[in-house]
Parts: sequence; C-alpha cells; structure tokens
Amino acid sequence: MTVSSQQTTDYDALIVGAGFAGMYMLKRLRDDLGLRVRVVERGEGVGGTWYWNRYPGARCDVESLFYSYSFSSELQQEWEWTERYPTQPEILRYANHVADRFNLRPDIAFSTSVNSARYDERQDRWIVETDDGAISTAQYLITAVGCLSASRVPDFEGIDTFQGSTYHTGEWPHEGVDFTGRRVAVIGTGSSAIQSIPEIAAQAAQLTVFQRTPNFSVPAVNRRLDPAEIEQTKADYDQLRQEARLSPSGVLFAPPIGRVGDLSTEVRTGEMKQRWENGGAGFMSAFLDTGVDIEANEVVAEYVRDRIREIVERPEVAELLIPRDHPIGTKRICVDTDYYATYNRDNVKLVSVRETPIERITEQGVVVAGKTYEVDDIVFATGFDAMTGALTAIDIHGVDGIMLRDKWAAGPRTYLGIATAGFPNLFMITAPGSPSVLSNMIVSIEQHVDWITGHIAYALQNGVTRTDVDPTAEDAWVDHVNTAAHQTLYPTAASWYMGANIPGKPRIFMPYIGGVGAYRNLCDQIAEDGYRGFLLEAGAAPKTVGPSADRNTVTAES
Repeated sequence: MTVSSQQTTDYDALIVGAGFAGMYMLKRLRDDLGLRVRVVERGEGVGGTWYWNRYPGARCDVESLFYSYSFSSELQQEWEWTERYPTQPEILRYANHVADRFNLRPDIAFSTSVNSARYDERQDRWIVETDDGAISTAQYLITAVGCLSASRVPDFEGIDTFQGSTYHTGEWPHEGVDFTGRRVAVIGTGSSAIQSIPEIAAQAAQLTVFQRTPNFSVPAVNRRLDPAEIEQTKADYDQLRQEARLSPSGVLFAPPIGRVGDLSTEVRTGEMKQRWENGGAGFMSAFLDTGVDIEANEVVAEYVRDRIREIVERPEVAELLIPRDHPIGTKRICVDTDYYATYNRDNVKLVSVRETPIERITEQGVVVAGKTYEVDDIVFATGFDAMTGALTAIDIHGVDGIMLRDKWAAGPRTYLGIATAGFPNLFMITAPGSPSVLSNMIVSIEQHVDWITGHIAYALQNGVTRTDVDPTAEDAWVDHVNTAAHQTLYPTAASWYMGANIPGKPRIFMPYIGGVGAYRNLCDQIAEDGYRGFLLEAGAAPKTVGPSADRNTVTAES
C-alpha cells in the first residue's frame, strides 16, 4: 500500500486512544503547539479504562482528589469529587466533563480501531489504516492505548457451549447487569474480582468464586469527602501536586518510619494497625524494606494474614484466602470494601482451583474435579494482556517493515518507556520501561504527555523530520530497568507485571521501579541534553509552533 494509491487524510499527529492520556495529548498538541491532530478511539466515548470497566464495584484505588488532571487550575478548582475513592461512573463523568470543557470531541474519531500503522521511510510519515477502511498519514504516531485494556479470557474447553450469559469485567455491558435471583460464577480473584464480588454477592441468589491464586487486599475505608477537606486540598493543590510529581509513586503517602528489623514488635504492629484502619495502599509504605527484604516483607504479610483470619469466620475458608506464594506487594496490592467479609455470607462459596484446575465449561456451568457447579451466569475476572497486549494487537511496522510484536517477541524493549528503536516518530504513553502501573497513572500520563510535547516542539523548531532511538541507548535503558527490578522482590512473583498471566509470554518485569520523581528528573535531563539517546535527522525548514499557529500550515512536510 502506498499513500498515492488511495485517498488519504494528512495530520501532524495521530493519537490512538481517548482515555486520560489521549485526551491530554490532544489538548497539548492541538491547543499549545497548534498542530493538526486526530484521535482514534475504539469506544463510543472518552474515558479509556473507565469507559470499558463498568463492572459492579469498579472504583479507583488512588484517592479522587489526586486521581485527576493538574494541568488546569480552573479545572481542578471547579470539579467536585464526592468520595475518597471515586467510582467508575464518577470518573467517567469527569472524563466527559474534560472532553466538553476543552472541546476535544470534534478531533476524536469514535467507534474506530487502528488495524495497522506503517512507517514510510521515504516521506518520514506514518500511514495508518483503520477498521472502516480509512487511511491517514501523520508525521507523528502516539499510542495512548492504556496498560490494562486488552481483556483476556482463558481458553477453557467448552466455553462456547455454556447456555447462560458470560461477561468480562473489562468489557462490561453499558446497560449494567441485574444478578437478582441468579446463580453466578466469578472466575478469578484479582483486583476487579475483589471489587465486584461483594456487589454481586449482595444481588445473586448464589455466588461461587473460583480462585486459583489468592491476592493480598487491604481495606479502602472509603467515605464521603468532607467539604472542608476538599476546600483545604484545593487551596494547597499547587504544593501537593508538585510533591506528588517528585514522590516515588505519584501518591502522597505517610513516609516509612524505618526498617522492620530496627523497630520493636510493638512499634511496627502499631504502625501497621494505624495504616490498616486509615485504609488504602499507604499501608504498603509503612517500612523502608518491605519491597527488598523477604524477612521484613513476611512481617507485613503475616499481619495481613492475621486480619484475614479475624474477618473470615470459617477457618478453612480463611486459609484458602490467605496468600502464601508471593511476597506482599509484588503483585499490585488490592484495595477493597468488605471483600473478605463477603465470604461469611451463606450465599457465597469459594472453590480453589489451584490444585485441581477448571477442567471445562459445560452447558450448565463449571467443572472442577469432576463436579459440575451449575450456574446461570459466568463473570470472567481474568485480567488483561497487560502493558504490551494493546500495542502488539496492532500491526505496527517500523523501519524495513519490522513489526513491533516481532521486535518485542522476547519481551518489550523501549527507551524510557516512551519510544523504541526502529520505529521513528512513534511515541508511547506509559509503555513498558516507565513507572506506569507502579504509580498514580494520571501523574505519569501528564509527565509523558508534557515530555512528548516538548520533544515534538523541539523537532519542529529545529527542522527535525525523523526522531528515532539510538539502539545502544535502548539497550542501556532495558538493562537499567531489569537491574532495578531485580534489586527488589517484585520479580519473584508470577504477576501480570511479569506477563505471567499470559501463556507463552516472556517473563520480564515490565514497569520501571526506580520511582516517579527520579524518573521525571532523568527524563528532564535527557531533554536538556538535546534529547540524548535519540537520533535526530533534520530535513525541513524550522517552524514556529504555538497556540496562534495556523493548523493548516503547521503541518509536517511530506
């Protein structure tokens, strides 16, 4: 396929995805640089993760006052959150408010998916084909596809024979589901299951949970926000946002009080008790060495196991729910509301499939160890092909026609989690090799979008038509990401951080564990050094970029 063979539409930049990353990327390139930009979004509306994940109980595990954009003072002052941890409907309302407030919808093509993207080396442009047959070109291709957006259902034998209804938590019906009086199976006990199980149990006549691997969860202690708290936070936003940007995770937790071994049993137990009662993932930041020392980690893990034993009334059920195969925190810590207490209900049954896996699914239900559990509905809370799945699902061809999925066959390779060698003018927001899922995603998204905007502005102002990654810089960054990860306990767990939930996927720790603040400083230094590690080729006259630029003339040259 060549550009000249078909009718095409030309842009300066094409963005894939209209979640929080894609929306902010659109605003920055369009409004601040004056570029002609198009966003392609497979959903019918904005919101990304929060457009698709509408399962019962869906809620963010970052507090609402900080799971929000910081780029607009007016926006953060005018929006009113209602709860400590925002629900999916409230987050989606916020996303729609942002889209309307900044007039983003006219530049978004909804209900459209990218089938392929091919880099034209002669013209230094990307040729992008969508599922409606349209072809577009752009100097820059930017992926904002999300880290947890490629839903996965295991290939159970007989799954197509089931006579009831099936659902995946990541692709929930927008009209909702009424489980009243129904016999429901939930397969999986990860984050989405831990949130949805209490809600489904309150409706269903019978809920059967099929658990392969128990996960650690801490209480959310969710509550309505007090108006005085909101007012104070808004008054202090500038300082709080800056502290979050330079923090390890993009979230302001109480700092660790020391190393476990240096503290008395009474002091460390008291600290964990206080954090448990306060709720949220800040529980995991109590001590300095939880993530690097297995003995320290075990102290924290055993505290949580004791809480599970206290909450769950039947000891045999409690023991099934207690994780023993991974250090606490090496899988994303879950934050729940009444998850463990739900197993005290008479209408809830827990079935372990660790030693005796699900054999098959029949017309009537789920078969384990020769026994059929008859159900009316099956909910697959089986997760995602995390971090790489949404990218490798697209046929992305770089220099010499190499495909991204082939380059990443042995594991993702990026520079800074932003770009990858051999794919010029391709930028990826919160891709593997960046803090991404180990952070408050909004903080990481804003940092990436701002950095990419600065890089593109620099390229246009200096007549750069092609920006690619130096392979030696990529090699060094991949080595650094791996080295940093293996200084911790994270790689010891069979987690989706490692790709362990996907059969045949390479076991590589994908996010960067060095911390949000340290990563930001490094990225800033690379930019100040003229984008060290990038190969910049000039071939056009420098351009003036800015909000006053004419979008019809400030277009990458063919």
